[in-house]
Amino acid sequence: MIGRSFRLASIALTLARYRLDEMFVGMPPLKLARLVRLLPWGRRGVRDLPHGERLRLALQELGPIYVKFGQILSTRRDLLPPDIADELALLQDAVPPFPGAEARRIIEEELGASTDELFTEFEHSALASASIAQVHAARLESGESVVVKVVRPGIERQIERDLELLKAMARLVRRHHPEGDRIRPDDIVAEFQRVISRELDMQSEGANASLLRRNFEDSHELYIPAIHWSHTAKRVLTMERVSGVPVKDLAELRRREVDLEKLARRGIRIFYTQVFRDNLFHADLHPGNILIDTSDPADPTIIALDFGIVETMAPEDLHYIGENFLAIFNRDYRRVAELHVEAGWVPADTRIEELEAAARTVCEPNFTRPLEEVSFAEMVLALFAVARRFKLTLQPQLIMLQKTLLNIEGMARELYPQLNIWEVAKPELEGIFAERYGLPRTARRIGRELPGWLARSPELPVLVHDYLKKAASGKLHTRIDPADLERLHGKSTGSQVRVAAGLLAGSLIIAGSVLFASGHDWLGGAGLVIGLLMGLVTTAR
Repeated sequence: MIGRSFRLASIALTLARYRLDEMFVGMPPLKLARLVRLLPWGRRGVRDLPHGERLRLALQELGPIYVKFGQILSTRRDLLPPDIADELALLQDAVPPFPGAEARRIIEEELGASTDELFTEFEHSALASASIAQVHAARLESGESVVVKVVRPGIERQIERDLELLKAMARLVRRHHPEGDRIRPDDIVAEFQRVISRELDMQSEGANASLLRRNFEDSHELYIPAIHWSHTAKRVLTMERVSGVPVKDLAELRRREVDLEKLARRGIRIFYTQVFRDNLFHADLHPGNILIDTSDPADPTIIALDFGIVETMAPEDLHYIGENFLAIFNRDYRRVAELHVEAGWVPADTRIEELEAAARTVCEPNFTRPLEEVSFAEMVLALFAVARRFKLTLQPQLIMLQKTLLNIEGMARELYPQLNIWEVAKPELEGIFAERYGLPRTARRIGRELPGWLARSPELPVLVHDYLKKAASGKLHTRIDPADLERLHGKSTGSQVRVAAGLLAGSLIIAGSVLFASGHDWLGGAGLVIGLLMGLVTTAR
């Protein structure tokens, strides 16, 4: 407890030295930290620096875990001003390497054999070093070159200790800061804990890489290095060593006459494929994690690295975010507003007309410019920022999606500034949605799930009997909101007809699915179409 208090005081003093005054507004436990300004060893020359730069410098001084926290914080553009988010994104996750002998000890402890038995060659000096792990070059008995990623010794204890401090600071900010409820610092720390705990598990990172590799194994557009599971454990990851030109080295790419327009288009397509086709996307795909295979300059391949942060989304969120993107592409702002409500991102009582007007105000001015100058990622960020006025709430996966979209679009524009993002993204997303939610795939899915429905069907009479028995005995209690009663008032006429039509539509859909799955495409398709049309007409009445 004494150690934690001492470290918390040290953090407060560091923040005070960088004149981060607003961090202490209304926070009595930390106000005394301002006294550090009177001390001769206080930081000088920081008063005129921008707020974001001062925060970045303070986090760098606090150490690697706080650098990592700042990087995660930079993704929360729904909460942070753009200038602060941009500055925090500049934080470099690079720290001095730990000794190679310590890396060998961890490898041998994790894999149960000496490095001489595991590898024919093992580089004592690290290739790269970061706050969580460092990487060593090695060679397997097969002769294949690999890289071995080793988690830093003692990092788990350090992270646990610092997380407790961050949680304590988050509680103070939420309790005493004037905008504590809006900033939600405890949620941000929880998100950081979720991300960093996965980055500590090398087996989890290996699994992420394997799944991404499987999704693109027949593709020439994206290459994912192979994982060597026999040499991988919780704190050690062994992966195929790959080489290429860093994507940010534009001079070298131009020297090799790489088709930069094709490369930029390829990056955009890969993003939409990972997210909307596979629902598994690399959420840390910044330029430092991307190499380019230039062996065929006219048809370059993107090589991805570092798979500690890979995300999926709930199917309903995936559907709604895709529909949102399509609605923005089509300038259908009412649909954008409706989707925000349907997805539960804003309260159900939000006025659609007001949210539609807000979306139109944000998006429409962009269409007065040439499309190659319009940033779709920035438009989405601005839209979510405006939606915060309507009490917008987003899941962490959607935040990571925003960040990844921003990174990919920024990379594409760096490669080929004239790129029309809309021209590439819109048909790509439309094609994926047509395949993912189209009639044939829906029919196949219903056909696959039908045996399970039929297996559970004998339970239905018992459930109905129990329900009716409770209703007859007065033991069934229901609650109806007064607002629901208002909506239901006057809508009972014709309900029996709609119920019957709904049952018939459902029967046709099920029958059509069975026929479709059995190979009777024409009959199955006809049954599905008629059933779906009847369902639409019934619900529209």
